[in-house]
Amino acid sequence: MTPHIRAEPGQIAETVLMPGDPLRAKWAAEAFLEGPELVNDVRGMLGFTGTWRGNRVTIHGSGMGMPSLSIYANELITQYGAKTLIRMGSCGAMQADVAVRDVILAQTASSLSTPSRGILRELNFAPCADWGLLRAAEAAAQAKDSRVHVGGIYSSDVFYDERPDLNEQMTRHGILAVEMEAAELYILAARHGCRALAVLTVSDHLLTHEALPASDRQQTFGDMVEIALEAAFV
Repeated sequence: MTPHIRAEPGQIAETVLMPGDPLRAKWAAEAFLEGPELVNDVRGMLGFTGTWRGNRVTIHGSGMGMPSLSIYANELITQYGAKTLIRMGSCGAMQADVAVRDVILAQTASSLSTPSRGILRELNFAPCADWGLLRAAEAAAQAKDSRVHVGGIYSSDVFYDERPDLNEQMTRHGILAVEMEAAELYILAARHGCRALAVLTVSDHLLTHEALPASDRQQTFGDMVEIALEAAFV
């Protein structure tokens, strides 16, 4: 056990899917896994382990933002032996040719800072996805006829951003979308020799101000789960 995860040794699979919302973790485990077992509920951060097509999978919430994800990812990797970690979440589009409901696979994740900055110091580290996962996820998305984009995203420290000038520069430099967790996940994976990927659905658009209706979000989240599972076990 760790301060934030009560699972016993062996209860966490080597492949972990990480939605931000713990209730989404519960829904995904019940909808996609066989025999899901609750393995964590400390502070309401739910984690479940079951099987998918005979493969053991854990679906565990990460919370919102890089500091929260960093806690869970660190413990899952260093204390429970997680080897493949896939973030599933929403993002805000920053390019005109990216639409609400589109799937984005984050090849790279830019940031102003991450919880790892204290270790990296002056190094401007460039965190990126695992190539094998990225390639497999793109194939899985295309097989589902999903509109998919592969490229750079921005992991923000804040949700209520008041830097329109920075957003303009990111759009100018081809950043596809903004979210709040992937950069730290990619850095931790690199540090510990793990595989990581962020599979994102566009829930709103920073240019057009269109937003995905709440009633549609569960379906798009289900698509992400399927893409993530296919990519992990190709």
